[in-house]
Order: sequence, then structure tokens, then C-alpha cells
Amino acid sequence: MKNLLPLVSIFMFSAVSAQNLDSSQFYYKKGLEEKTARRFLVASQDFEKSIAFNTNFTNAYLENGYASLEMHRTDQAKAAFTKVNELDPSNKEAIKQLTDLFYSYRQYAKAIEYAQKCTGCDNANRIIGISLYQQEDYPAAVKALQLAINQNSNDAEATYTLGRTYLDMEEYKKAVPYYEKAVKMDPAKNSWMYELGLLYYNNNDYKNAVNAFDAAAANGYVQSNDFNENLGYACLYSENYEKGEKLLLGIWTRKPGNKDILRDMAEILYQKKQYDKSLSYCQKLMELDGNDGKALYQAGLCFQKKGQKDRGEKMCDKAIEIDPSLNSLRQKKEMPGGM
Repeated sequence: MKNLLPLVSIFMFSAVSAQNLDSSQFYYKKGLEEKTARRFLVASQDFEKSIAFNTNFTNAYLENGYASLEMHRTDQAKAAFTKVNELDPSNKEAIKQLTDLFYSYRQYAKAIEYAQKCTGCDNANRIIGISLYQQEDYPAAVKALQLAINQNSNDAEATYTLGRTYLDMEEYKKAVPYYEKAVKMDPAKNSWMYELGLLYYNNNDYKNAVNAFDAAAANGYVQSNDFNENLGYACLYSENYEKGEKLLLGIWTRKPGNKDILRDMAEILYQKKQYDKSLSYCQKLMELDGNDGKALYQAGLCFQKKGQKDRGEKMCDKAIEIDPSLNSLRQKKEMPGGM
């Protein structure tokens, strides 16, 4: 007599498997209904029941991931989409969601990995470019960001990041046009305006630097001492002396031990041929320290430029007696930079 036990076991297993698949489909459809009704927690619970009956049900994992995103449960969503990717590595939707999630988690290496697989994703080059920038791979970031901007010329963040990449590569002139475009596209980004002002300043474009600093302040950028110092110097260089002096003296009154501000003001005003103004700051320095040879030397140069050559030369000679290192400047006829 033949042993019928194996056949019975196969039949029972098939029956159980079919029953499990039916149960899985039942809870999956129920989950979809709850999701459509925006009852995402209940929907997620149904999808999990569906998965319990069929652990290879990719659509249930996928829908559970969407429901989790609606509830801002990103860890749970990432786990669901990761499972889909394991079961079906070619699933484009899982790849897309994982690309976005890893990027939002600032896991840039993983974001790049999935974005490179995300064929057809509109934001793939953008995510790759910004992630490469964060990893400080600047040449590669430039290529990806340029592709992203070619795809979407209105992408303010990609445009800004390309400008910032050039800035960090110390290619300041290349950075400027991208910053200019970015702040036009998103005027609320006051930090971008401030960085643009610094770029103008470093390129000796002081009038535009003042405009950018003022725009940043008008849009809520905090006017710290550093901000006012940069704006103040830009004003002096762009010949807005009243505003520049007011800002810089305001900082000096809060930092009376910082003589560098007075020295820089004296030197800039000398360069701009504002000799009387320069003299006033030399005088302040000498009032603080009667043996300040550099301030005395600067004052001597101012008097010479004002036509009082003998007086100016005597002051320079006296300054050299106080500080012999200034003799080299006298021979080269230079100003005492960094007084």
C-alpha cells in the first residue's frame, strides 16, 4: 500500500498557502480603503497584517511605506521601502523614495547611491550634486549641479549650491552670477544675500557689496558686529563715509580695546585721499598710546599729502625713532599696513 502522507502534507500546505494569500489580499484591500479615507494609522496596521500572511508582498510594503510617510514616520517608511528594494531591486518607486529619504536624513553617500539608480527621477542630479557638495567633492558636484540646473533653471537651491561650490573652490568670479540668480529666485534667503555681499567685497566690488548687505538686513539678516563691520568697511571703500564711520565707530565703542578698527579706518581713508578724516583716527590711536609709532607715521604721511611736507617728514622721523621697523617703509615710501 502506498504511503499517502506526503500527498496529504502537500495538499494541506497548498491549502494553507492559498488561505494565507487570500488573507493577505483581504487586509491589503482593506488597508487601501483606509488609506484612501486618510485613516493612515489603521491603514498601516492592515498592511502589516497583510505582510504577516505574505512576507513577499511588495505592494503591501510599498503602501505601508506611503502610509508611514503620511504620518511622518520616516524610519518606518524607510524600512518598508528598503524591504521592497530587497525583494525587487528594479522597483523604481522604492528607489525614488529611498533616494529622497536618505537625502533628508543627510546620509549623502546612500542618497548618491540610490539617486544614481533612479533613472527618470527629475531630482536625481540635484540630489547627487548637493550631496557631493556636502562631501566636499567640488569638481564632481559642479558637473551634477550644472546638469540639475539645465533640467530646471528655476531651482534656487541647486543654483545657490553651485555658486557656493565655486566659492569653496575659491573661484569667486564664477560664484557671483549663480549667487545673483539664486537670490532673485528666492529673496527670502537673507543668508544667501549676505554671502553674495562678501563675494562682491572680495572682488573689490564695494558698491554692490553694500547693496547686498543692505538687502540681507532688510530681509531679516541679524546685524551682528561682524555684519556691521563688513558693511562699514564696504561703505568706506565705496565712499559712503558717513554711514561707514558710524557703523565702525559703533563697533569700536562696544570693543574699545580693538585698535585694529581705528587703524583700518585711518588706512582706508588715507587710500581714498580723505586725509583729514584719516588724521582724526591717527589722533585717536595716539591718544590711546602716545608711543604708537605706526599711527604717528600714518599721520606724517597725511600731512605730507596735505602739502605740509616738512611737518609730515619730521613726524615720520619721530615715528621711526619710536619704532625702528618703520624705516623700511620710509625707504620704500609705503604706508604702515596693519598699523
